[in-house]
Amino acid sequence: MAYADLREFLATLDRNGQLLTYSEPVDPEPDLGAAARATSNLTDRGPALVFDNINGYERGKARVALNVVGSWPNHALMLGLDKDTPVKDQFFEFARRWDAFPGPVERRDDAPWQETTLTEGIDLFQLLPLFRLNRYDVGTYIDKACVISRDPDDPGNFGKQNVGIYRIQVKDKDRLGIQPLAAHDIGLHLRRAEERGENLPVAIAISNEPVITTVAGMPLAYDQSEYEMAAAIQGAPYRIAKAPLTGLDVPWGAEVVLEGEIIAGEREIEGPFGEFTGHYSGARSQPVIKVHRVTHRSAPIFEHLYLGMPWTEMDYTLALNTSVPLYRQLKADFPEVAAVNAMYTQGLLAVISVKQRYGGFAKAVGMRAMTTPHGLAYCKVIIMVDETVDPFNLAQVMWALSVRFHPQHDIVTVPNASVLALDPSSDPAGITHKVILDATMPIAPEERGHYSQQVDDPAETATWESIIKGLLK
Repeated sequence: MAYADLREFLATLDRNGQLLTYSEPVDPEPDLGAAARATSNLTDRGPALVFDNINGYERGKARVALNVVGSWPNHALMLGLDKDTPVKDQFFEFARRWDAFPGPVERRDDAPWQETTLTEGIDLFQLLPLFRLNRYDVGTYIDKACVISRDPDDPGNFGKQNVGIYRIQVKDKDRLGIQPLAAHDIGLHLRRAEERGENLPVAIAISNEPVITTVAGMPLAYDQSEYEMAAAIQGAPYRIAKAPLTGLDVPWGAEVVLEGEIIAGEREIEGPFGEFTGHYSGARSQPVIKVHRVTHRSAPIFEHLYLGMPWTEMDYTLALNTSVPLYRQLKADFPEVAAVNAMYTQGLLAVISVKQRYGGFAKAVGMRAMTTPHGLAYCKVIIMVDETVDPFNLAQVMWALSVRFHPQHDIVTVPNASVLALDPSSDPAGITHKVILDATMPIAPEERGHYSQQVDDPAETATWESIIKGLLK
């Protein structure tokens, strides 16, 4: 199931009825953002969208891909699974493949993005059909590209070369704004470069196959390579190529590669931008990238990520790559953890199922989740459920909350904890109270309530689930 590039994955989506190509004329704004928003509004099984007739650009020379991994069928196909694979099964398959980390990396010098090179007269507005996603975005953005940087203090360490997804505002023909939070690896790289009085070289790979963009959004350890994780997830060596100006390793199958540097000490206002929280982020002083070299395929496809009020492609893309790392980190400390659903607003809310050892145990697991690398900036609301409750089945979760949660005994509040500044409820930005809602069944020594007569499934229910699933296909 290893996809060489975005085009190969789009072909797979097409064969599976999960791609719509629209060839009627469209305006970049508001049509493209509206189409992606409409697809997410209508269904959680929506197709990817490709537009090849965009007003203002030569037909066929400017193509935009949206909603590429914007549904559970598309996410399953990314993993090489049947498009009807249930979400919970995708979660455990993703977690199983993690065991293959670190996977092998294959360096190649025949990358298709080497077709055309620009070092002078760079104009990103001519190269890409840029457009605003939401009406009050300050400008156009590149928001699904892989940004590659390395640790200036340890440049030869392959694991410390970071591949991340960061929002990038196109400020001028060859000038970009970027939001590298201090907690992100690139934020650490930039701080170390600026302490040395140096610019930070970066490469930006636009329009990649979906596994690397999924892994680039995962909260991996600082010295864990995203390319080696992508190899583990796709089950085959991951192809990379060296960017000629910076020497950084970039995905072999990218459509466009921008090379440049974050200018040390330089900051400009960036934003507002409609974010994954469903609110605009406001404007903040952020670093600036100067682009020095562009290399690209002929007639490159521009893949863009629509985000706004959940659910959008952002939520599908980050659902399991957030849930699985949190699951792995918790399970290392507490083997009783059965599953983690951190799909909601990038894990600001998480549902964790656990087999309790004793009364109060679930609350301790919830506290640990808040101190994981991802939990420090997210995990504002944690719902704990028993291992018999499927955290991916909201009907079961709501049932547990309604009959097992006691408001007097089962709320744990952590005051003035850290959270990402984009959380619109944080006050001041980056600080919030966090809460654990314990919806597990009380056990000794915390015995209360009347839980001795739970209704179980009739005999042969599992058999009939299989029969009916087959009939529905």
